[in-house]
Amino acid sequence: MNKLALSDEILLSVEKSARYIGNELNSVVKDKNSVDIRFAMCFPDVYDIGMSHLGIQILYDMFNRRDDIWCERVYSPWPDLHKIMKEKNIPLFGLESQEPIKDFDFIGMTLQYEMCYTNILQILDLGQIPLHSTDRADSDPIIIGGGPCTYNPEPIADFFDFFYIGEGETQYDAIFDLYKSMKKGNYSRKEFLHEVAKIEGIYVPSLYEVTYKEDNTISEFKPIYDDIPVSIKKQVEVDLDHAPYPMKPIVPFVQAVQDRVTLEIQRGCIRGCRFCQAGMIYRPNREKDVSVLKEYAHQMLRSTGYDEISLSSLSSSDYHQLEELLDFLINDCSKERVNISLPSLRIDAFSLDIMKKVQDVKKSSITFAPEAGSQRMRNVINKGLTVENIMNGAGQAFEGGWNKVKLYFMLGLPGETEDDMRAIPELANEIAALYYDTVPKEKRNGAPQITISTSFFVPKPFTPFQWAGMFPPEDYLDRAHLVNDHLKTQLNHKRIRYNWHEAYITVLEGLLARGDRRVAKTIEYVYNHGGIFDAWSEYFNFELWQEAFEATNVSLEFYAYRTRPEDEILPWDFIDIGVTKSFMLREKHNAEAEMVTPNCRMRCSACGAKNYGGGVCFENQN
Repeated sequence: MNKLALSDEILLSVEKSARYIGNELNSVVKDKNSVDIRFAMCFPDVYDIGMSHLGIQILYDMFNRRDDIWCERVYSPWPDLHKIMKEKNIPLFGLESQEPIKDFDFIGMTLQYEMCYTNILQILDLGQIPLHSTDRADSDPIIIGGGPCTYNPEPIADFFDFFYIGEGETQYDAIFDLYKSMKKGNYSRKEFLHEVAKIEGIYVPSLYEVTYKEDNTISEFKPIYDDIPVSIKKQVEVDLDHAPYPMKPIVPFVQAVQDRVTLEIQRGCIRGCRFCQAGMIYRPNREKDVSVLKEYAHQMLRSTGYDEISLSSLSSSDYHQLEELLDFLINDCSKERVNISLPSLRIDAFSLDIMKKVQDVKKSSITFAPEAGSQRMRNVINKGLTVENIMNGAGQAFEGGWNKVKLYFMLGLPGETEDDMRAIPELANEIAALYYDTVPKEKRNGAPQITISTSFFVPKPFTPFQWAGMFPPEDYLDRAHLVNDHLKTQLNHKRIRYNWHEAYITVLEGLLARGDRRVAKTIEYVYNHGGIFDAWSEYFNFELWQEAFEATNVSLEFYAYRTRPEDEILPWDFIDIGVTKSFMLREKHNAEAEMVTPNCRMRCSACGAKNYGGGVCFENQN
């Protein structure tokens, strides 16, 4: 085991010191002198969250399969250690080697949510690496960004050397081979970035210039050299059955959020919900064969000692071979005393039968995500869920012995009316009433327990609602209060509990999701004035962000509240995700007309993803 970067005195003074010592089961340690490239894979949030992330596990395994690369992990130090490292000038380190990441070749950050943006600067600052790409020398690591937030990388473009747009399985070998070949000569950071920009899927912000109109919208976005692409094409791994997947995932010392084996059964989604960025950017939907998944499950359980396995997917009920997979897991895993954690399935007779086999009905709850209370709004957002679906599912669940139901909705959706908001507690009341109508008194497992949770809608890039305006925080809270007040008038209100999201975080998330390069100085201001861990309510400080908006001349009205014209150049328009802008506009107009678009298996809607040459677009065409 390598000498620890932190002294015993420091480790004993911070919360959950096991976050910082490495040496977990299945972590990879190599001889640094026998590798050509050292890579720090970073999740800019606390260890407990980052250790659950499947994308990092896949790339960590994939990189370390190469003899010439040593990939280590880095997570954001919690504020207690952050303060000590700043005071004592301790550089941030990789968990495996316990050595400073400033001495590595690459630092790759996965960006899963916008509220981690100040933590990007924390990683760089504690790593003793210049915050701005323009200030880095040839000896500094190359800073890479990946993950869903890179589908609008502009608010954080100043801090990264390049972004990888899409799925990591396709191009990293080419990147590493280019780097190694250029390192053999007179290496120049500037020349490497110029050459790596020619690899499909790679965006180097410093090689593109943006000009603005008098109204502050974008006038033009273009490369500064003729030999780099005008648009960046998203990368897609079409053949998931033969793609790398970690058979020996790392087992954390500290309990992680998802502390179990994770089995990815498919990528993408056939549904086409108009608010959902993941459903658009991960198109086309691609499945893994059930025989592959059975073997993965065996190997991963054996190599980790976990007693629980979970399925990973945007919409598991749409997986073709779900019944065979679940039968296998139930029969096989029960022998090994392994629990099965089921994702949110569509609530129907099949799902309930499976759930009764793997869950304690008295303790577990049934989850629905109608997203909108009225059928009109569910049509607007293309949810594809009717009140009949919900009531039938709830009725079957009550008959099966469940009495706890969770309902997830959004407030602030485009075109929402007060009637749509009132429909949320009315639906919950109908479900509570259904329990009493369905279950005879002598068979009831107590009273029904209905929980409503509402988040506030955030328009995201590459969705049909990307042009929509948001509302001030007070407006969102008024909507939540309307729902809450109307809930109190319902007959079964005592059986219904209501929670709502934080409105101020919602508005900031919207600004960061759709901002441009000028927002970077706001993020930097907040970090320099003590802002980190904005995704955590106990550390989020909206007053500091308001101060930063004022100091850096960034307007919530411009970036969050206004509705964008359809012909405006958007900050992310230079990225080609395969799904065309014309399709997004068509879906926007369908939403305005309250029209439902069938899912990908019912009918191809010509979104453009078929150009990737695989997945659901080619089912039944062999």
